[in-house]
Amino acid sequence: MSTLPQADRPIDDVQGHWLLARLGKRVLRPGGLELTTQLLDEVHLAGAEVVELAPGIGRTATLILAAEPAGYVGVDADPSAAALVVGERGRIVTADAADTGLPGGSADVVIGEAMLTMQSPRGKKAIIDEAVRVLKPGGHYAIHELGLQPDDLDPAIADESRKALARSIKVNARPLTAAEWTALLTEAGLEVEWVGRAAMALLQMRRNLADEGVHGVLRIAWNLVRNPGARRRVLSVRRTFTRYADQLTGIALVARKPA
Repeated sequence: MSTLPQADRPIDDVQGHWLLARLGKRVLRPGGLELTTQLLDEVHLAGAEVVELAPGIGRTATLILAAEPAGYVGVDADPSAAALVVGERGRIVTADAADTGLPGGSADVVIGEAMLTMQSPRGKKAIIDEAVRVLKPGGHYAIHELGLQPDDLDPAIADESRKALARSIKVNARPLTAAEWTALLTEAGLEVEWVGRAAMALLQMRRNLADEGVHGVLRIAWNLVRNPGARRRVLSVRRTFTRYADQLTGIALVARKPA
């Protein structure tokens, strides 16, 4: 992708995930590459018609295409999203995830990562409803999001953690508990078949070595050294993640549209 979204924004205003992408981070999922891989393994991509909502820089698209699906469509508001990764092996549709314009019942699998968390309750419902519409009967909707734990987390603590997160990453993030994510999917008529979790360790060294490799970590570190403003922002975000480490988690769910 030639230009990242929000590339022209000042460091203090850019959303946290695009700040990390600007610094060279390629895996931007709450549960890391391992949880994404587990999620994709659950939906049997080979020979499937796959739709990915908000593919972004295309890291997950690369994994999907490696599984040799019958077809791949990425839906993103940014027309350059994942374009270099997908090439001629699929297509990118410029549209909103809540209104893709794709034919109903055309996908075996719909995948969305780290996007529903950023939506209001109404926005979450609209995107999930659109995924259900696009899915064939018997098809699967797979999501990887930021979660809260445990299911009986004190509402006051949950609200505090959401507000702190929103201030830190400059996005009105609204993570949910596993029970709340499950309820959202169930209310849309889906049947949850699998739930996976991983530590929310997006900015920890061990996770970054696993996700980005040594060269990727060195690239990010060099960019941080050269940009004190970005370094200040990243350290602030990391403090927030550390403070609420017991409450935040990466969560993935696979739900089936009844046949």
